[in-house]
Amino acid sequence: MSLLFYRRPDFVAKLPGPMEKSQCQIYVDRTQKHKKSIPPELSFDNILQNKALPPCSLQDFMDYLIYVSHDAENLQFCIWLNAYTTRFYAMPPSEQALSPSWCTVEGLADPSRAAKKTEKSKLGAEIDFDHPGAVQSPQFDNQSFISGIANTTKSTADSVEDANAGVGLKWQSFSIQPYRSEIDRVISHYIAPDSPRELNLSHKTRTVVLHALQHTTHPSAFSPIRELVEDTLRGQSHPNFVRWSICNGNKPKVLLVRNLGIAHVLLAIFLAVVLILSHASRWWRLFCFPLFLLGFSVGVAAYKGLCLVIHTGHSRNLRPWEQFGESESLDSFDTDHEAGLLTDDVYSMSNRSGGGKRGRSMDTFGTGNSFDHEPWVDRYEKKPFMQRVYPKNVWIQDETIRILQDRIVWQSHLWSLLATVPLTVAIIAVPRVGVV
Repeated sequence: MSLLFYRRPDFVAKLPGPMEKSQCQIYVDRTQKHKKSIPPELSFDNILQNKALPPCSLQDFMDYLIYVSHDAENLQFCIWLNAYTTRFYAMPPSEQALSPSWCTVEGLADPSRAAKKTEKSKLGAEIDFDHPGAVQSPQFDNQSFISGIANTTKSTADSVEDANAGVGLKWQSFSIQPYRSEIDRVISHYIAPDSPRELNLSHKTRTVVLHALQHTTHPSAFSPIRELVEDTLRGQSHPNFVRWSICNGNKPKVLLVRNLGIAHVLLAIFLAVVLILSHASRWWRLFCFPLFLLGFSVGVAAYKGLCLVIHTGHSRNLRPWEQFGESESLDSFDTDHEAGLLTDDVYSMSNRSGGGKRGRSMDTFGTGNSFDHEPWVDRYEKKPFMQRVYPKNVWIQDETIRILQDRIVWQSHLWSLLATVPLTVAIIAVPRVGVV
């Protein structure tokens, strides 16, 4: 990555309408453009396997999708599907035989489905339906379906029945198949219309998946959703998350710093004009140099989301949802989740917990991802502007993020120097007017 020309990943806007193969292909194409902007240490697979440290951990990714991007259901479903595939292939062959592959059930009538049967999934782990021994999934979520309880007004059975009826499926699923009750809960949480964590699926995709799930609980029944969710996470959510994680300041802080940079540049221009109009020696105009240099450096860094003052300690502002609920205990975290983290990571996450969804968002089943009624929202809105500008800071644990920030800061200094030197030389070269 070039020091002078490094760019953060470009922001990828959401495409309108439900997830479709043609639209998700656009995300796949855009992913190729981000390879030079996203180091391997911050790849989608590493983040999904929780190998990156804050502010790029899996929990931070989930926070971003809940509080910023508002589409956390994709990641929640992705984590569940990885864990479910692992558990399915861990069953004895006699139980697996009760739920044959969806391609087998269909008689392999569609060659494209047969191809998908042997295609390895890229959802964080390499999932191969033909070689289940290669399956790996996040350790902490293998049994999350047991602890998650949905607080919905409609029962799971009613939700599944309504969803099937909505796509013209009238008969009941095979209840003898393994994990049938869990599949019903997944339908009522992610696939059924108006479900708590409804995926943004088209009517066609929903119909195909529900039809497959009526016949089998084999992971291949989710193949149409698997590809859509993966393309969206990899091509849209992940680059935007890395771009957002590089920033070390909240919006109020970055806005203030950006205005300070502009103010320094305007002050340098004003000083230059005054000195040109005065009888002072032209060498006094050299005082414009530090003002231009500082203004451009601060402005360029702020344009990329960095505050130079905070960067000196390799820290970042706490996010709004991290600023409250510091007394929350570790009890809100899943036991298996804690086992997969370093002690410092769990402590940091618990102390930054917003008393809302930071722990529970990893559960497969639960309420929707809306956060409007979380306590921190009202408290943050009531904070004065200056308190929002100067929140508490936390050290950036991920070394790759620190390196990228250093690169951007040095880049801002170089661009500032390239702009300041010729501008100062031009100001000094202007003849003295001497009217003041």
